[in-house]
Amino acid sequence: MRHVKYLGTWYIVFGMINNTFYAYIRHTCLLFSFINCEHLNFINLALMQRSKTVILNRGLIAVTMKGIILAGGKGTRLSPLTEITNKHLLPVGKEPMIWHPVKQLVSAGIEEILVITSTEHMGDIVNSLGSGTRFNCHFTYKVQEEAMGIAHALALAEHFANNQGIVVLLADNIFQYSIAPYVQAFEKQKEGAHVLIKEVGKPDQYGVAALDEKHILEIEEKPAYPKSNYAVVGCYMYDAQVFDIIRSISPSVRGEMEITSVNNFYIQKEQLEYSIVRGKWTDAGTFESMQEASQILFETDNRVIP
Repeated sequence: MRHVKYLGTWYIVFGMINNTFYAYIRHTCLLFSFINCEHLNFINLALMQRSKTVILNRGLIAVTMKGIILAGGKGTRLSPLTEITNKHLLPVGKEPMIWHPVKQLVSAGIEEILVITSTEHMGDIVNSLGSGTRFNCHFTYKVQEEAMGIAHALALAEHFANNQGIVVLLADNIFQYSIAPYVQAFEKQKEGAHVLIKEVGKPDQYGVAALDEKHILEIEEKPAYPKSNYAVVGCYMYDAQVFDIIRSISPSVRGEMEITSVNNFYIQKEQLEYSIVRGKWTDAGTFESMQEASQILFETDNRVIP
């Protein structure tokens, strides 16, 4: 049985053995008389698990996490366009904005995705995304009835997450390259959270990370006097304790449940890691950044670059 477990383990990890080679394994095991029905069941299980592994140009990713896309908010900075539709359905490059975070999660091997948006726009979002077949994933949808902040929206995902690690994307964040390497880095963490940071020209418009050589010391939301030029962008990775943390925080002076408060809680526990975003990034929340986002995606034909 030990020999077969080794074979099955390698099969699950690489996900590259086709049916012909699978038959060869069965034949070899039987030939050397160290397989029985129980062993065959183990190899059959390995075959079924093959779908849980995704092969990317940059390597192999064992999928163990779920994805969450936050597509709520009123998008007032993009009025009057947002008076008639959800801002995440506005075109960026050649496609609706919300298609980009979907493609990002799929590029990282994540197939189970929850989309959270407002009541008034849920129908249009569903009409655009459908069941997920177009993207080779599966969607679940949930309504955020009140716009009370990112952490408030994330709290709605607790049942969906089901004690698994999660990758959270704000639907207006556009990345030139795939987030897959950052997801891989998070999977190597034993616990905690992982955020992405990017050097920006106007840090006072973002949550800003105060850094030492190895760690984020503090994240400050839209500070008047930023302690660095590194903004925390809209991609967050959390373990299962995030929902307990959200329950423990209080609303900010703006009356919202801030994701910065959640991240600072992880910092206090010394459980927050970070990566610096490679290539271009923007959040398409203004007309100027929408133009920048479109330029990024026109250059890649709306593909996610590995």
